[in-house]
Amino acid sequence: MPLNSIDGTISYLLGDESFLEVCTKTPVLAPFDDKIIGYLDTVSKILLSNPAAKTYPDVVTFAFWIRKSSLTSFKKKYPVADGQHVIGRGVVFHVAPSNVAVNFAYSLVSGLLTGNVNIVRVPSKDFPQVMMIADAMRKALDEHKDMADYVCLIRYGHDKGVNDKLSLLADVRVIWGGDETISVFRESPLKPRATEVLFANRFSLAVIDSEAYLKIEDKKQVAQDFYNDTYLTDQNACSSPRAIVWVGNARDKAKEEFWHYARSVISEKYHFQQIQGVDKYLQVCLTATKLSGVRREASEDNLITRIHIDCIGKDVIDCFGNSGFFLEYDASDISELRDICDDSRCQTITYIGDSRMFDSLLAMGLKGVDRIVPFGKSMDFELIWDGYDLMTHLTRIIRIRSK
Repeated sequence: MPLNSIDGTISYLLGDESFLEVCTKTPVLAPFDDKIIGYLDTVSKILLSNPAAKTYPDVVTFAFWIRKSSLTSFKKKYPVADGQHVIGRGVVFHVAPSNVAVNFAYSLVSGLLTGNVNIVRVPSKDFPQVMMIADAMRKALDEHKDMADYVCLIRYGHDKGVNDKLSLLADVRVIWGGDETISVFRESPLKPRATEVLFANRFSLAVIDSEAYLKIEDKKQVAQDFYNDTYLTDQNACSSPRAIVWVGNARDKAKEEFWHYARSVISEKYHFQQIQGVDKYLQVCLTATKLSGVRREASEDNLITRIHIDCIGKDVIDCFGNSGFFLEYDASDISELRDICDDSRCQTITYIGDSRMFDSLLAMGLKGVDRIVPFGKSMDFELIWDGYDLMTHLTRIIRIRSK
């Protein structure tokens, strides 16, 4: 479907120029309003009935997340206290990252569920998933016409004038693009009472208890979960592990089995391009110059690149790569992660084992780590993300006193 445009600057995947002209006058809604849940449930049904969507696990996961039953369970987690009336803040301007296909949709839904009008700048890269979701959202408006005032999906290039205009419309600006994007948009002023939710550059780790892993019967499923956490986004998602820490007394055996099953899944599902091999080789060389005692583990091909390191601190952060590039560290005690996890850029730890193994680490008063989740759950979006409670940041509370 052809896109509309204004002066060739803004392309509209959903909505048009008139949306921007009137969006500040659109009434906000209460969080989890029935018509919001109804609209998203229809979007879910459209996506799940689309045969093409089944080839994109990230689209299917998103579609399941916005089902009525799923959203209703979210609603139960946010009861409204007596004497309070909770509503959306107004217009939310979302800036999605350019390298993760479906992030824009989760950001949009967070804005909808909190009762706001939403302008979403989708990724500049031409991901098929973006158009698939945009088409489903457009079709769902046939049944939910009143929701057309709450969703606008746009795409434009680097244009400070457009940044300025959209930022001045916003009551909340949500930026997912990382440090550089945040710096660019901070040159565009907000209204005095407007706020920001900023998702800066982050990194994530995986921790595997070797003994716990060897006890798992379905190791193929573990490999699939690992694939979803990492290769599904080429490790470009902030929650994708880039370093793997092994603990326990059966590390050698666990590594052998883990990587055997992982390679089986990766070779079946992942499309590797030659340029990625060049990039990974360069990253190996850079890592060898920055860290002492590194060792590249033997591998059949370039699908998996494993670099063993003999210490893990903040200096390894600059050595992280993607497209199947993993630093590996053997820890005798979980406390050895204190230094790297004390970095505020540390976001998610995925793990295999008992979550209580992190108790002593968390007791150290870390400045980093926002999430600790089992393997396969790193991409599971929640309204608490990067330490932000989006329900709080995207709504306002009207206090009502009877006396």
